[in-house]
Amino acid sequence: MPVIVTGAGGFVGRQIVSRLLAQGREVVAMDTAAGGIPAGARVVAGDLGDADVRADALSGGVSAVIHLATVPGGAAEADPVASRRINIDAMYDLLLEASAKGSKPRFVYASSIAVYGDPLPGFVDDATPLSPKMIYGAHKAMMEHAVAMFANRGMIEGVTVRLPGILARPKGPSGMKSAFMSNLFHALKAGEEFICPVSAGGTIWAQSVARCADNFIHALSLDTALLPPTYAVTLPAQRITMGGLAGEIAAQCGVSADLVRYEPDAALEVAFAAQPPLSTLAAERAGFAHDGDLATLVSSALKTLD
Repeated sequence: MPVIVTGAGGFVGRQIVSRLLAQGREVVAMDTAAGGIPAGARVVAGDLGDADVRADALSGGVSAVIHLATVPGGAAEADPVASRRINIDAMYDLLLEASAKGSKPRFVYASSIAVYGDPLPGFVDDATPLSPKMIYGAHKAMMEHAVAMFANRGMIEGVTVRLPGILARPKGPSGMKSAFMSNLFHALKAGEEFICPVSAGGTIWAQSVARCADNFIHALSLDTALLPPTYAVTLPAQRITMGGLAGEIAAQCGVSADLVRYEPDAALEVAFAAQPPLSTLAAERAGFAHDGDLATLVSSALKTLD
């Protein structure tokens, strides 16, 4: 039976679908439109909130679901009704329908570090409580509990992974307030000046999209007994400064780091560039990993811009 990937035409989704197809897996790729989905998958284009669209995707049964589709941070804050419809209602229905169609299918859920809220405490580890402030983070936290409940009832095999900053996203509107991290890559690769809305010393948790996709593929086969009782882990990430990131991108692109000018927005810095030391022992025990070092992360991220 197939693996269903929602948000399959997106930044992370395309990478995951390509890996699954390369493994010879049958893939049902769901997204609002067919554009960008790798050839070889069965495409189901439409609104995730439409029951008929979900029924089409599930018509051939399901062995696993990788659920990426979301109304992202800034867009969720601007339209909380749309966020609830997709991020809560449609996902809950998908959990119910997938569990009814499959034989205890694996359900891998893309959550977010937004569940911790802001400002973050001085140190984050597996015991840090969820305390979201924004609509997006709150809805993600709610559905982490839903995944755990379905798993505890024996209806699915649940795995929730909280994503850090994933680099580097395509250029253009994304609805994400953290898009400046990826826009930095695009500007320096093009040799253009860039105004960074957080300080050079601002700290972020980051992972390349290639490593992120590899972690999702790993989530399909890991032993869920290695996970905490919540079935949720924060993916390992490197904690880096924006100045350090800019310097490494500039070096690999052969341009001057002086192209970057820092004009910090206080609210943006608190929300996205004040990330403290991070410990992800539970995720590492389960076999998840980060890129290893900054140079490898930047090199991998730059390749996705080609």
